[in-house]
Amino acid sequence: KVILINLGEEDFIIQRGDRIAQLVIQKIFFPNFKIVKTLDKTKRGEGGFGHSGVKCSNK
Repeated sequence: KVILINLGEEDFIIQRGDRIAQLVIQKIFFPNFKIVKTLDKTKRGEGGFGHSGVKCSNK
């Protein structure tokens, strides 16, 4: 089974045997978390999430 959504203005007719989907197989990553009591200082400082600047550093 495949879930399809037509965002177009016109009907789109699918006939039996039409190739309408593709299977993509990817490896699932299961990270190992480490529980810590404190976190190290970061360049972000006290600004919070997303406050490390607006320009990309080309490092």
